[in-house]
Amino acid sequence: MSTLIAPSNHSPAEDAQALQKAFKGWGADDKAIISILGHRNVHQRQQIRKAYEELFQEDLIKRLESEISGDFERAMYRWMLEPAERDAVLANVAMRNGNKDFHVIVEIACVLSAEELLAVRRAYRCRYKHSLEEDVAANTTAHLRQLLVGLVSSFRYEGDEINARLAQSEANILHETVKEKKGNYEEAIRILTTRSKTQLVATFNRYKDEHNISISKKLLDQTSDDFNKALHTAIRCINDHKKYYEKVLRNAMKRVGTDEDALSRVVVTRAEKDLRDIKDLYYKRNSVHLEDAVAKETSGDYKKFILTLLGKQD
Repeated sequence: MSTLIAPSNHSPAEDAQALQKAFKGWGADDKAIISILGHRNVHQRQQIRKAYEELFQEDLIKRLESEISGDFERAMYRWMLEPAERDAVLANVAMRNGNKDFHVIVEIACVLSAEELLAVRRAYRCRYKHSLEEDVAANTTAHLRQLLVGLVSSFRYEGDEINARLAQSEANILHETVKEKKGNYEEAIRILTTRSKTQLVATFNRYKDEHNISISKKLLDQTSDDFNKALHTAIRCINDHKKYYEKVLRNAMKRVGTDEDALSRVVVTRAEKDLRDIKDLYYKRNSVHLEDAVAKETSGDYKKFILTLLGKQD
């Protein structure tokens, strides 16, 4: 469930005029910007962008970039993009990052539906004049390349059918791959990049029944290299993406110095989808409300914006 609180009767032109007013004078009125854009859904935000350009002959996103800064600006920039374009930007930034945040690529490829992933690939090609697969391949090698290119190229079947015999045989293949460390990675890659999510969850459940441990926990013993880390992330995202995102949030705030990029990524991308469920999981796991953890670990306008997207009322 969504955490976004958006009015049904907004006027794009009035919002655009209010934003223009917020930009006037010395320093932007950040509170006004948050109160408008933090309470508008994706369709409403695109209407505001269009109205702003028609009224003031200026791109609203570019104006926001010049008026606000830091973590607040980065989070707001991503919030203002359409979802497919936002994920295309996240994927590109992940590959340009010196540490190569391959887990972000895996998240996008494994959490989105087949149609949503196809839309991201279209947006990526339009924005960067390369295909997503091309850039993923250029930034990876060996088994990691095979896995990531396979994941971003996938167009999975989304029905509920399960083949129990197949789940058993492929759970065995995954067991051999994980057990040997130098196992048949090509077969594991084939399974993870081609099967439906429903079939894969059945396979992971079969693995757990047979070996009394989840395959993701087993993989934790050997997640030292990028390939095994990506494999682990793919399995967690396919098996239960909400639990995966809860852990991303927990890790973002328990480290010394909050990982604002990770915090923003989860809140901005899930606010209109299932962030309420992720918040509930966070509370069950940590006995602390996500809003309270965010309030403690962040500050300023960035804090106000993230708390607004989390559904906290002023």
